[in-house]
Amino acid sequence: MNQWPDGWTDNPRGREGRGSGAPRPDPTRVMPHTSAPGVPPQTRGPGQGPHHGQSYDAGYDRGQGPGYDQGHGQPPGGYDSGYSDGQVYGGRGGGDRGSREGPRPDWRRRFKWGLITLVVVVLVWSVGTYFWADSKLRREVDLSIVEDRPEGGDGTNYLIVGSDSREGMSADDRQKLHTGGPTDQGRTDSIMILHVGSNGNTMISLPRDSDVEVPSYTGSESGKHYPAQGRHTKINATYAEDGPALLVRTVEHNTGLKIDHYAEIGFGGFAKIVDAVGGVEMDIPRDIHDDKSGADFKKGKQTLDGRQALAFVRTRYALPGSDLDRTKNQQKFLAALANQAATPSTILNPFKLYPTMGAGLDTLKVDKDMSLWNVASMFWAMKGVSGGEGKSMNMPLAGNAPNGNLQWDKAKVKQLVEQLNNDEKVTVSSDR
Repeated sequence: MNQWPDGWTDNPRGREGRGSGAPRPDPTRVMPHTSAPGVPPQTRGPGQGPHHGQSYDAGYDRGQGPGYDQGHGQPPGGYDSGYSDGQVYGGRGGGDRGSREGPRPDWRRRFKWGLITLVVVVLVWSVGTYFWADSKLRREVDLSIVEDRPEGGDGTNYLIVGSDSREGMSADDRQKLHTGGPTDQGRTDSIMILHVGSNGNTMISLPRDSDVEVPSYTGSESGKHYPAQGRHTKINATYAEDGPALLVRTVEHNTGLKIDHYAEIGFGGFAKIVDAVGGVEMDIPRDIHDDKSGADFKKGKQTLDGRQALAFVRTRYALPGSDLDRTKNQQKFLAALANQAATPSTILNPFKLYPTMGAGLDTLKVDKDMSLWNVASMFWAMKGVSGGEGKSMNMPLAGNAPNGNLQWDKAKVKQLVEQLNNDEKVTVSSDR
């Protein structure tokens, strides 16, 4: 009986484990691997086990051989591991691995359907929001009754009005906002023309004390015709006389510029919009204190809430340039408000977007032909002016009229209107 170095022996009684007399397997032998009689053996290279380059000794403890039960001989049928062709000897890998673990997830398919679902949700939300917002627009101004209108030019002209209407305000609101006594329709605290065109947007303030000629018109409520009498008055008084229709008629008559759309907001609505967006940051250039408007500001950057914002845009007595300085503050604030309302933090946040839109649309009076798209275009243009993509100015002035009102520079006004109608870049200066 031969003694192997590590304890294996040649024993005629059979191949047994360590110390049993079984010969040590030769690792260079070609090991047969059949799963059933008649199946040809699978050859392995020198030093390889039954599958995928495994070492012959892999999976064995000392004293064990392939296909053996410890201490027993070869089972009937030869070295049958119990695995069919293509399976991993020793339980690793194999052709049926996928069937035992299940199919892999189709991530490309899942991503495609997830993307489709997201697009559908966004579309449904957008369409729903559009119709909700469009239904809230107060289309109460009929521009079709305006008479003797000038020819329209290129671009779109909006007449934006901030009225001193106290509509919807309680006595406490009026006291808090320093708006004075109750009235549903009074005069205008701010009048602006916003031109939206392809060569830059232009915002032009019309000072409320501007001297204008009152043209002939037909009363919007009475239907009575009032002929032209050569009468002059302050421009904001025409609003008090017959509302938006006469104001539009007067602007067109004195400028020759056709107004395409009209938008108006009152005191209460203005304050609600500012509060809905979480306040508006302004850089106030000087200390301001005005008992009449309720303004009380220190110089520097600060965030104004609705009450403070209303006081800021109404203040004129505490400013060196009085109404002319006030129009500049109004332009700055409206542009800043539009910029704040158009930020992603407002647009993409439904908890801010809907209150802001609700507050604005509930109190915004527009003409009957104004669409939600026009409203959005108007606010985006105001945002562009604040970002330096346009020009803000006062109507060019030439001094005071005999009645003490502010008189427009007719030559400059004519040049300005020509540039707007031709949708050219405005080069006219408003400096006196």
